[in-house]
Amino acid sequence: MAGFSPPDSKRKAGKHRSGRSGKVADFRYKRSSQPKDDGASRPGKRSGGKSAQQNRPASRNDSAPCNGKRAARPSAPARTPFQDNPRQRRQAYAALDLGTNNCRLLIARPSGENFTVIDAFSRVVKLGEDLAQSGRLSDAAMDRTLSALSVCADKLRRRNVTLAHSVATEACRRAANGQEFIERVREETGIVLNVISAEEEARLAVLGCHILLEQGEGPAVIFDIGGGSTELVLLEPSGAVPRILDWASVPWGVVSLTDTVPRLDPTDEGRASRYARMRQIVSDSFAPFAGRIAEAAKHEDKRLLGTSGTVTTLASLHLELPHYDRKAVDGLIVPSQSMREISTRLATLSRGERSELPCIGQDRADLVVAGCAILESILDIWPADRLGVADRGIREGILRSLMAADLQRPDGKAAQ
Repeated sequence: MAGFSPPDSKRKAGKHRSGRSGKVADFRYKRSSQPKDDGASRPGKRSGGKSAQQNRPASRNDSAPCNGKRAARPSAPARTPFQDNPRQRRQAYAALDLGTNNCRLLIARPSGENFTVIDAFSRVVKLGEDLAQSGRLSDAAMDRTLSALSVCADKLRRRNVTLAHSVATEACRRAANGQEFIERVREETGIVLNVISAEEEARLAVLGCHILLEQGEGPAVIFDIGGGSTELVLLEPSGAVPRILDWASVPWGVVSLTDTVPRLDPTDEGRASRYARMRQIVSDSFAPFAGRIAEAAKHEDKRLLGTSGTVTTLASLHLELPHYDRKAVDGLIVPSQSMREISTRLATLSRGERSELPCIGQDRADLVVAGCAILESILDIWPADRLGVADRGIREGILRSLMAADLQRPDGKAAQ
């Protein structure tokens, strides 16, 4: 977990690999044939980051109450030579994460011990829509995703990205036509998507957000509720990067679970029954992992950190924000009981009522209930008193891997 793999210039497009991330030589991007889109946020959506947003180091001096204030954070990781390498300071690195529901891009440059985001893009593409029933990516979903990836390709080209890694996750892992779509993306945009394993997905999420773990000496669980799957990782604190003790991935994310459990009765009883069914499905899938971590879950000082649209949305509701604010949410620590109460309340509301709530809107009105069911199931098997919230994850993990791997290049030259 603590190490980084070196760049892998021989990786093929779409090839499924279980090893750790290196680079993918996907920086020869084609111009978009789609209408121009600058990726600006729209009402009801959130951006993947702001152009001047910095992945800031943590501080032990922050307070850590459970009333919606900022979380106490661990010390910054061990110093890296980013700030001492003039060549690398000038270079732009990119991480693209194509999930079951979202397409997200970050472009950054090293800045001190961390990095500064210089461009970002995020769009809901619903790539995995109806995948649970058909086993295939639909034509409409692929077209939506290609439109978003064309925007990403334009940004990567304009920013003269030196090293990039573009990954695809559960939707492309599961779909019968996933490889066909990967090839189409390469031909139409020049982006080479690497379909990573669930294990690698979990590792990158931990690498990207573990710095936000609450202080403590006990074990910790980090989870990532995605569109098509959920990853859980049990950690033992061990220096700058925690050591992974165990991990699990289940094929239930906000999209796959929503599509699997039908809406049968639009009454309070019907909504309660559907939510209970969701909870049971997820709990059954978590059972093997829950058994393995049962002893660790008894620790009084256990900690919990989540990275996903579900936890950031619920944290926004906890704070009663009028609109999503990453600065207010990223690094927050909230009482787990508050998140349970919000989850239960959302599950009883109609879709229309949920869509009117701040920070949910039309895009998340359907999916947030499945996210709540997954979150509550996680709290059942890891009953921590507090929940840390991270608006960062796989992309940040990719960027750190790329920068570390590039520093290991013996010739000190940028890849071509």
